[in-house]
Amino acid sequence: MPYTAPTGTKDILPEEWPFWRCLEQNIQRITALYGFAPIDVPIFESTALFTRGVGEGSDLLVQKEMYSFQDKGGEELTLRPEFTAGIMRAYVEHGMHTQPAPLRLYAVGPIFRQEKPQAGRYRIHHQFNVEALGEEDPAIDVEVMSIAWDLYDALGFQGLSFMINSTGCRICRPNFVQALRDYFTPMAAELGETDRIRLARNPLRLLDSKDPDMELRLARAPVIHDYLCASCRDHFAALRQYLDLLGRPYSINPRLVRGLDYYVKTVFEVWAQGIGAQAAVCGGGRYDGLIEELGGPAVPGVGFGSGIERIILAMKAQGVSVPALPAPLVMLAYRGAAAKLEAIRLLQMLRQAGIGALLPYRDSLKAQLKQADRAQARFALILGDDELAAGSITVRDLTGSQQVSVPRSEIIGWLRSAGEAAPTPAQSVAAVS
Repeated sequence: MPYTAPTGTKDILPEEWPFWRCLEQNIQRITALYGFAPIDVPIFESTALFTRGVGEGSDLLVQKEMYSFQDKGGEELTLRPEFTAGIMRAYVEHGMHTQPAPLRLYAVGPIFRQEKPQAGRYRIHHQFNVEALGEEDPAIDVEVMSIAWDLYDALGFQGLSFMINSTGCRICRPNFVQALRDYFTPMAAELGETDRIRLARNPLRLLDSKDPDMELRLARAPVIHDYLCASCRDHFAALRQYLDLLGRPYSINPRLVRGLDYYVKTVFEVWAQGIGAQAAVCGGGRYDGLIEELGGPAVPGVGFGSGIERIILAMKAQGVSVPALPAPLVMLAYRGAAAKLEAIRLLQMLRQAGIGALLPYRDSLKAQLKQADRAQARFALILGDDELAAGSITVRDLTGSQQVSVPRSEIIGWLRSAGEAAPTPAQSVAAVS
């Protein structure tokens, strides 16, 4: 029986890579505009980093979804289930708090969660993560949110809007959490198993319950905005003022929370129209106490994470077309053993000059030219006895079958000029689900 990919994993085949390349290029371009620098952290970290950093009450993540193991030295390790805790560990370990604030960082890479596979979410999936550290002003919240907005706008998403909320701070939120516990405890026996666990561990997560029977109960539940302290109210008001100033549409959702314990004050999602029921393409917020919790100084922070596979799924749902991967400019074709030797030499010369070139391994010239068409090369360079004797190369334009003879000594300059004058046939890849 043939092997298959493990449950919850997905091969990224060549036809998918135009979407990945387009997304990576836009991430690099937009983060550079905002002054964010790349960072990478190990794929596995100490298990204690995540149990302490994401919180024991974080929604089922610590309890059920982490890939944890013990190495040969007896150290308890975990494949990273999210980026933020690892980046904060690096921030503390390397004394990055001494750098000018806010420190702007981003990362792209795989994360691992042993969860139920679903559309756009796998047990190994990739994430684009943004962190801004060292600034309390809600203007930096909007800056981080704007990176996400600009990325999705550049990718062609339609109907973008923010969903926002304030979850309070470590001073005022405990009063709200207690109010939720007091409200739901009398009906605990009526709750589903997951919501009973949430009630015991982190009542805030009840606001995000997917149980349809919870809808009426939640409609009557306490509202966070009635419990915010003056500082959190002012922070949330300024956030809305900045969004209004920039003309960014948003909705306030008092039931919006995040699945990790470390979030305080601002939480947000980016929504797009036309991508199905799961319209949220990004989520994040503020985590002012996390670095201190991990043994570092009291440094505020705000960030977001967005799944790459989820973005690509949304791109396809919105019919976004992306540039094709660059095709080789030329395919060499030859007639005879002597011409093949010259073609091999010319192949190396072209590549060293930065010109993409392929060599077919078929004796028939007709088959070689068909292979050039399939490779979407712009030109076929044909060598035979006549060309060898004349010191020339026959160049066939595969977009129109026109042919010219070019001296071998001039072929690199000719190809560079021709390549700049017209693109290769492959222009874009249409979004096909």
